[in-house]
Amino acid sequence: MGECGAPGDVNSNVLIARSTGDAQLDKAVWQWLNWDKNQKTKEQIESLLQNGKHKELRDRLCCRLTFGTAGLRSAMGAGFCYINDLTVIQSTQGIYKYLERCFSDFKQRGFVVGYDTRGQVTSNCSSKKLAKLTAAVLLAKDVPVYFFSTYVPTPFVPYAVQQLKAVAGVMITASHNRKEDNGYKVYWENGAQITSPHDKEIIKCIEECVEPWNGSWNENLVDTSPLRQDPLKKICDCYMEDLRKICYHRELNVQTNLKFVHTSFHGVGHDYVQLAFKAFGFHPPIPVPEQKDPDPDFSTVKCPNPEEGESVLELSLRLAEKENAEVVVATDPDADRLAVAEQQENGCWKVFTGNELAALFGWWMFSCWKENCSQDADVKNVYMLATTVSSKILRAIALKEGFHFEETLPGFKWIGSRVKDLLDNGKEVLFAFEESIGFMCGTSVLDKDGVSAAVVIAEMATYLEGKNLTLAQKLIEVYETYGYHISKTSYFLCYDPPTIKRIFEKLRNFDAPQSYPKFCGIYNILHVRDITTGYDSSQPNKKSVLPVSKSSQMITFTFQNGCVATLRTSGTEPKIKYYAEMCALPEQSDRSVLEEDLQKLIEALIENFLEPDKNGLTWRSA
Repeated sequence: MGECGAPGDVNSNVLIARSTGDAQLDKAVWQWLNWDKNQKTKEQIESLLQNGKHKELRDRLCCRLTFGTAGLRSAMGAGFCYINDLTVIQSTQGIYKYLERCFSDFKQRGFVVGYDTRGQVTSNCSSKKLAKLTAAVLLAKDVPVYFFSTYVPTPFVPYAVQQLKAVAGVMITASHNRKEDNGYKVYWENGAQITSPHDKEIIKCIEECVEPWNGSWNENLVDTSPLRQDPLKKICDCYMEDLRKICYHRELNVQTNLKFVHTSFHGVGHDYVQLAFKAFGFHPPIPVPEQKDPDPDFSTVKCPNPEEGESVLELSLRLAEKENAEVVVATDPDADRLAVAEQQENGCWKVFTGNELAALFGWWMFSCWKENCSQDADVKNVYMLATTVSSKILRAIALKEGFHFEETLPGFKWIGSRVKDLLDNGKEVLFAFEESIGFMCGTSVLDKDGVSAAVVIAEMATYLEGKNLTLAQKLIEVYETYGYHISKTSYFLCYDPPTIKRIFEKLRNFDAPQSYPKFCGIYNILHVRDITTGYDSSQPNKKSVLPVSKSSQMITFTFQNGCVATLRTSGTEPKIKYYAEMCALPEQSDRSVLEEDLQKLIEALIENFLEPDKNGLTWRSA
């Protein structure tokens, strides 16, 4: 806990009367009850204290939120490790302190604040309220704030940071997480999510000023302060104008009879996807009426994550059948990710994986570049990027076509920062992705963007229809040209951090201390890379080229049969994820054999390395 607020005399009698017998916990309880002005979350702590629930109090109050792959993210509710009014105020005070140190012109350039449509009645907590408190902290310190007057897609915040030349921005969102969660995503002046060392320095600053300042609770400042501006119209207009830069076949879009269904998963996406389709010359996509308006309960889906596939796309697929629409596009609740489904000739639906969509986007963005580039354009100046747990299909396309491909650590924050570096050095970046259906088409937004991806896939489908091809047929063509890349990603749930640590430590000390496995069942392991420790057996100096990431677990195995498999912990959820891909050469065209080999290897990986029965892991629900 930070040291800014220490127990004084005011409530000492109450504190002594309710002492937990643990000095650290007593202090934390005192701080919460004295600082929290949200009656609902204050009552949650009061109730736990009165009922002697000291373990739960300790869990809630004796640890802090930390930055993961998507900023701060946790359940809404009372406690210093939850998302609530007080922790958002504390986080923003820390950011103010850090930005004041980093930027002499902070109070001239200002700060961007956006939010999605999440909320929780039991904690009197909503994304809009948290955004207002974020703005209040800064406005009270005379910082100009660009506060969106309504909910926006997450990509609008990094876009606005760059367009308005602000020093930073925050988006209040938990993206596709369960309805109980919320989050706090921070973008730097370059328009990319913050990475190290900024995240660590901000956490230090938060811990130095945990007591709310005068004015920090005044959420009405966004309505009264002359320093608050609403950037909505300007940013929306500029974004849609910039989107046209990656529209290559407007004349086909205007004429097409192809129909599209769009679901916004009870989130922010509906209005913005409609506008994006208009910018490309399309008729508007058909919305799923039950899901087009914001609903913080996500009442028609078991979880608000379009990545879960057909089970959560049920309403959109049935509507598409009724309307004779062949393609469904689904944006997640904050519209930064995109799922796509296409009806096949047999009437069944194919829901594309993130890796399959990336193969299509990679082919499309390079083809469009090639057709439209100037005569003196150099393909060696062109780049595409992917996170290291994503498909290597872009690497295969790059090798054949002559452009550059780079990998980053998992999380779009790493992609955004690297793309900005490349652009600053005169390079041209066409596309970047992560396998969890996150795509960046073009470089107007240095983050994943479901709005632009939705309309690009619509243009791609329209173009292919003119060639009598479906998206699924084109995908096979891409694989036959560049080599099949068959991948499978899934996860196990594990709510016990010591178990997770034990699983990964066993892999680092497999047959002997400090010895990684040489086999997984019958499969021979060629190389091991451990991002947590910085070890890479494939490098001459045995050191990983990718940066070390000690805060999360991640080990990658390269097998003799061409398979690459990674085990890692999630940065936002209690999951152990596995990613496995069979990377074949173009001449290895028997897909069924490759799929069978991959499945057997995954089974060996789970049985030998994760041991779900022994470790009490819960398989992802079908």
